[in-house]
Amino acid sequence: MFDVIVVGAGFSGSVISRKLAEEKNLKVLLLEQRNHIAGNMYDEIDEYGVLVQKYGPHSLTTNKPWIIEYLSKYGEWFEHDIKGFSFFDNKYIRLPYNFKTVKQLLPLNEANYVINKLREKFKGRDRISVFEMLEEKDIKIRNFGELIFEKAYKPYVSKQWGLNTYEIDRSVLNRVQMALSYDERYINKDFQYMPCGGFTNIFKNLLNHKNIEVRLNCNAIEALILDKESSIVTHKEEKSKCIVFTGAIDELLNCKYGNLPYRSLDIKYYTEKTDALLQSDIVSYPQVDGYTRKTEYKKFNGQKNIPYTTISIEYPLEYNKENEKGNMPYYPVINDKNRLIYEKYHNECKIYKNLFLCGRLAEYRYYNMDDVIERAFDIFDDIVAYLEKNDEY
Repeated sequence: MFDVIVVGAGFSGSVISRKLAEEKNLKVLLLEQRNHIAGNMYDEIDEYGVLVQKYGPHSLTTNKPWIIEYLSKYGEWFEHDIKGFSFFDNKYIRLPYNFKTVKQLLPLNEANYVINKLREKFKGRDRISVFEMLEEKDIKIRNFGELIFEKAYKPYVSKQWGLNTYEIDRSVLNRVQMALSYDERYINKDFQYMPCGGFTNIFKNLLNHKNIEVRLNCNAIEALILDKESSIVTHKEEKSKCIVFTGAIDELLNCKYGNLPYRSLDIKYYTEKTDALLQSDIVSYPQVDGYTRKTEYKKFNGQKNIPYTTISIEYPLEYNKENEKGNMPYYPVINDKNRLIYEKYHNECKIYKNLFLCGRLAEYRYYNMDDVIERAFDIFDDIVAYLEKNDEY
């Protein structure tokens, strides 16, 4: 018998499993439908010696030093500020857009005016969203916002999400903002790190505990029994006191209220025997057909002295688990309509007192890496409180 069954070996499931096993001496069964651990953070060395992230670029960026301290128990990390460019109108524009962007796109005197007005209007702020510029009373600031929006923001969003900008929640669209300085960091977080040797090694160490059993290639949903009469979720073959679910919540309930939409990716790779192919770690391409961005992993992972370089090219697709391509859910399409669908699933899941939901798919939220780790800590506390209340250990 296991104390807890955890579904999903990404950060949510892996962190919860380790804390239960190590801090509470509980026996954990971790079930993963893929043939590997680490979820979308999975990476591996390709045939050319380049460490490649299979599901697109991921890095650890946070303002919470305790996140770094926690993960450092499971492997070494090195500081690396991710930098990027946006390529449009045959120019490489620094991403995030910053004061250098203003000077690249506007005549000198107008650029000087916009930069000074932005400093004045948003004093004390280090970054702002494009929507704040679009809503500005100052016509020159508004015009610059419209230029960025029409040439880069709008076409990129249309490809990435398959929707118009007004159909996507602003919390998602505001993730990459304009820097009110010459800051070239892609994300303005105080602590930015990459794992030495890759994320998969971090997960191997995280799950290396005598109380954790990992089973891959398991379709856990088919084995879960949701009994409304007892308000308990059980597994057909393995006994446990509670279930932690980190997969897609709509699939857990057989999509009875309709499918929750996700965006997926078809990622293609290109390798060449050269030192570098891109101008930075990441380059976005809002104006080209089909793909949204490229990533050069040798830069991204800090690898040196390798004669080859590998880049990935991301083609956004609508998620459909039955398709050959686009069958992996990456990004929840968050808007008011889809929130209402999610709430129906969430409210039904509340019936089951021993069921705990955690993560991007289970909670239909766009979590950053540090946020989902913090959320896993919170769910761990909830699980322990439940077990104590029900005299389960």
